[in-house]
Amino acid sequence: MSVDVDLPVGGTAGPAPRRDAAVPAAAAATVPPTDAETLRGTGRRRRTRASRVFAWVALSLLGLVFVYPFVWLVSASFKPRTEVFDNRLIPQTFTLDNYVQVWQEAPLGLWLMNTVIVTVLAAVTVTLSSAMVAWGFSYFRFRGRGALFGLVLATMMLPGAVTMIPTFLIWNGLGQVGTLTPLWAGNLFGSAFYIFLLRQFFLGLPRDLFEAARIDGASQFGVFWRIALPLCRPALAVVLVFEVQAVWTDLMRALIYLRDSDTFTVPRGLKSLVDAFGFGGEWHWEIIITASVITTIPMIIVFFIAQRQIIDGVASSGLKG
Repeated sequence: MSVDVDLPVGGTAGPAPRRDAAVPAAAAATVPPTDAETLRGTGRRRRTRASRVFAWVALSLLGLVFVYPFVWLVSASFKPRTEVFDNRLIPQTFTLDNYVQVWQEAPLGLWLMNTVIVTVLAAVTVTLSSAMVAWGFSYFRFRGRGALFGLVLATMMLPGAVTMIPTFLIWNGLGQVGTLTPLWAGNLFGSAFYIFLLRQFFLGLPRDLFEAARIDGASQFGVFWRIALPLCRPALAVVLVFEVQAVWTDLMRALIYLRDSDTFTVPRGLKSLVDAFGFGGEWHWEIIITASVITTIPMIIVFFIAQRQIIDGVASSGLKG
């Protein structure tokens, strides 16, 4: 009696391989997550979502706190004098008479023009002069550079009242008191804060780029004007906007140097309006508030135009160097 046995080629008979040996591994790879893991993932997503909601709510509340005074100012400018301080954001009696009267009571257009002239000259001069000084401290290597830069920064520690009288005597000796020149010409010598800000940005630029330009035949001023300045546009925009805001709202120097109403800037003009409409205790706050709204709008426009550059410039200047 014979039994036929199928033998594998080149081998001996043995137990047949189990086809379900790889099933547990494949099944383990496709096992759905347990309830605990699902709950943990859901909890993390909820916490992330809750933190975002909290952040948005907190930022919205802070934004309202800062925006509310200006919203109130705009609302009050459309109210008659008897309702200016009723604390309603929507005027009960809406009127445009204030915006007509303010142009009749004061040369607001002339004040705005004087302020624009002073602001542009001051911002451009301080930006260029500070950039040149900052470039010298960042690019050139010379003995005593650190001590000299520290001396420049030390000038920020001096209160403005210390230099107020000597500066006035200088401008008075030059015969410029009563003109717009003292309000901007001092910026020809730069600002310590802006010098520090721009120097930090220049230090973050690759020095090899400037050395390559020098090898190609560029002059020292050409390297600064054609390469360094275009690369630091965000920082220059920050300096420009900061100075525009500072000069536009500067009242102290206008009070010291300006005498004639034809040379008044906006802050000095608003001060004269407060004095003019305050005699006899009968305050015309609606006129003053309306003039404040008109003079504030240009700064808001400047900020919205340059806000991207401001953020990029501050972030870059803080990270580089």
